[in-house]
Amino acid sequence: MNNRSFLGGLLAVLLVGLLCVCGLGLFFFTGGNAATAFLTPFQSGAAPQPLVEPVSGAESAPGETVVETAREPIEIPSDALDILRAEEDVLSTLYQNVSPSVVNVNIGGGEVNPAIGALGQGSGFVWDAEGHIVTNNHVVEQASSVSVTFADGLQLPGEVVGTDPNSDLAVIRVEAEPGYLQPLAVADSSELRPGQRVVAIGNPFGFEGTMTVGYISAIGRTVPGEVDPTGQGGFSMPNLIQTDAAINPGNSGGPLLDIEGRVIGVNTLIYSRTGASSGIGFAIPGNKVNTVVPALIETGQYETPYLGIESPQYGNALTPELAELLELENVTRGVLVGAVREGGPSDQAGLLGSNRQVQIPGIEQPVSTGGDVIVAVDGQPVNDFADVINYLDTTTVGDTVTLTVIREGEQLDLSVTLGARP
Repeated sequence: MNNRSFLGGLLAVLLVGLLCVCGLGLFFFTGGNAATAFLTPFQSGAAPQPLVEPVSGAESAPGETVVETAREPIEIPSDALDILRAEEDVLSTLYQNVSPSVVNVNIGGGEVNPAIGALGQGSGFVWDAEGHIVTNNHVVEQASSVSVTFADGLQLPGEVVGTDPNSDLAVIRVEAEPGYLQPLAVADSSELRPGQRVVAIGNPFGFEGTMTVGYISAIGRTVPGEVDPTGQGGFSMPNLIQTDAAINPGNSGGPLLDIEGRVIGVNTLIYSRTGASSGIGFAIPGNKVNTVVPALIETGQYETPYLGIESPQYGNALTPELAELLELENVTRGVLVGAVREGGPSDQAGLLGSNRQVQIPGIEQPVSTGGDVIVAVDGQPVNDFADVINYLDTTTVGDTVTLTVIREGEQLDLSVTLGARP
């Protein structure tokens, strides 16, 4: 072997070794969206270096090994340490009791990646002893087959018995041995408040039984629906719980729990500009789950209350400044009614939509005006369209609500009987 060949081979060996040490990895995950991630050396399994310090007075001599010892634990006041250990015990006990009821939902159909299986995966939890499993609609909506894997590894075929795209909830049913299923309790989500500790358990990126801890960041959030190619927005999701507990693709459909292990919400989406978790996750509140799921079990669908109005000024709610620019009388807050769906509940009640558009400096889209301004629903003040949507979320089809509106400076009360959303 000549020197050039020898050096070339040595260089190749060193390069391979360097890549192994650095632990560079590339993998794809599922949960609705394909993405990639690069692992750091620590994440790829490289052992972290122990935190050590030389024994006091030890000095190294040529050829000698310095004797090292582990650093002493951080000194924490005993009362504070007791509190921290008590919290750890609570969380550990919660996980042990709840995790057997949290499942991995695997979706069949479409392409299959040899490394990770079917390109569809989410989470869910046991609803009752009859075998009903709650998950997200978007997890199962394109499934040709469904299977459910439990914490102990048991895998059962499932059947989708009901879906509701509006609430993003779905129900799967499995056949299990009597006594095997452990349903979770669903708490009253109307009592929730920001600052409460919450726990999410699910299967992010397919890593089964992952537990994360955080807080309720906000309640009553409304997330606008997706905008279609024509520029029209879809139906919004109301009254969502916002949390900073880590939620990623694969957590969809899993439970958001209070510190007592009760379901307070179903994890549904994250806010992200990159597709990765940015610490803003949303969950469907428990009270909505308690309303929708029984209907899905009984009839396979749920009817969402519907007013039949559009407000293109979502995010541009009426303000005193805007009211002045639009020359509106006797109103400074509320919702400008953009359009009223012909034949819909609000149309039948006599609500008037806009009849012209005005370009306002500083607002990109023209503002629809000339119609009614909604200022209250059943006496509850309305400051933006989210207030209307969130209130409707507490009603049912067939209920009658009173819309208080300002029309040409005059206040009117209109009774609207809610229909079912198309």
